[in-house]
This record gives sequence, C-alpha cells and structure tokens, in this order.
Amino acid sequence: MPGPDLKVVGYDHPDATALVARVQLEYVERYGSPDESPVEPSYFDPPDGIFLVGYLEGVPVASGGWRRSPVRVLDGTSAVEIKRMYVVPERRGEGIARLVLTELERTAAEAGHDLLVLETGLRQPEAIELYRSSGYVEVPGFGHYCGQELSRCFGRRIDGATGSPRARLLR
Repeated sequence: MPGPDLKVVGYDHPDATALVARVQLEYVERYGSPDESPVEPSYFDPPDGIFLVGYLEGVPVASGGWRRSPVRVLDGTSAVEIKRMYVVPERRGEGIARLVLTELERTAAEAGHDLLVLETGLRQPEAIELYRSSGYVEVPGFGHYCGQELSRCFGRRIDGATGSPRARLLR
C-alpha cells in the first residue's frame, strides 16, 4: 500500500485540530490528562516551523510538526522540537509514523537546522521504539515536563547544511 499524502497545513487547520484532539484523548487514556505543554499555532508557521497532516484516500490519518526549540539543548546547534506526532489507531503498524518522521527530518534539514529534539512518555513505548530505531538518543530533559518521572527526551543530529537527513549521534 502506498504511503500517505503528506501536506503542509496550519496547526489550526480543521484536519490538524481533529488529529490533535484525538492525540490529546489518547494522552488522557495513557496519563490521566492531556498534554499541557504550551503550543501556539503560530509556532508551526514557516519558516520557524511546519505542521504536516498525512492523508490516505483523502482521510486524515497522521500528523506531526516541528518548531524552533524554545530551549538551547546543545551549543552551536539550530534545534527544532518535534511535536504532535500521531497516527490514528486504525492505521498503526503500517509505517506511517516513520514516513511522517522522515519528512519532518527532511524539512528541518532543508530549513538549515541540525538537531531535532522531542519529548515523549514512558507510557508510549511504541513512540520510544520508533525514535530509537530512527537514530534518536536520550538527551537531558527540557521543556514543560522536564524532571517528570514519566517523561523522556530524545534528540538526533541531522546534516542541515546539505539538507540530508543522515543521522549522526549526539556527542
């Protein structure tokens, strides 16, 4: 089966807001509350960010975005933070999340960034496995959930100068 048609949309696009609402419901199921980290739709406006919705046969099934990282994780980097990676449960296991992640990496590199960071939780083992198998390594905690027992932060260097998403481990 072909992968999803990935389209750049505003974070406040109706399909994006519907998918974000679904991921928030999943956070409530897994953690007891929605994600409370501050997210403004404008954070994902180019050139400082991007938000993608993946469509299969015209139906929105996946989302993900990056924004400039509000914190400095490592000196000498241009970091962006991945947010709202999500695939609807009925389409999981088809490699869609990896395709979204790869496109986020490609667009971040193309925009000149060389480090992607993200925060996820221990009650999302499938997300942790996706990130680890894609070359992400644990980095010091940052952001809204820094220091929280269930929170884990990951990062991956990319070659922002050439737009190549080749991984380099954080050192």
